[in-house]
Amino acid sequence: MVPVNRLRARFVPVIEEKQPMLRHAGTVQEIYDAFGRGDIPAILGYLAEDVEWEHDWSEPLKWYRPLRGRDAVPQFFASLSDFEFLRFEPLAFLEGADMVFVPVRIELRVRATGRIIRDLEAHLWTFAADGKVSRFRHFVDTQQFALATAK
Repeated sequence: MVPVNRLRARFVPVIEEKQPMLRHAGTVQEIYDAFGRGDIPAILGYLAEDVEWEHDWSEPLKWYRPLRGRDAVPQFFASLSDFEFLRFEPLAFLEGADMVFVPVRIELRVRATGRIIRDLEAHLWTFAADGKVSRFRHFVDTQQFALATAK
């Protein structure tokens, strides 16, 4: 068994004094504000040119297919026209190192079927050294999406 004092030493967080706390959470809030206005060009302005959208995922649902590069990301936003957004509520902005994790309460109506999707999904935003979003990933109930959108 490891003595308690040794465990504490291993888990002491290292905080660099030059790194301001919550530097990226404000950016994510601005992105969500732009999303609420339907201002896709503003969102794209926050993304790195080589952004990885839906990284580390091979989901077959068209809304969550991996995309590479800022010029490809509008495909994702265009696919959202399949839904009527009834609720999009970020609940918290959890930041650490170069990432922001946001649980989001959503409620959508599928335009083709009229079915409702209610979910607590999460968004993981990763930032490059220049402050641009370098990676983005959804964490969602994909089965619910598949069932609600099936005709």
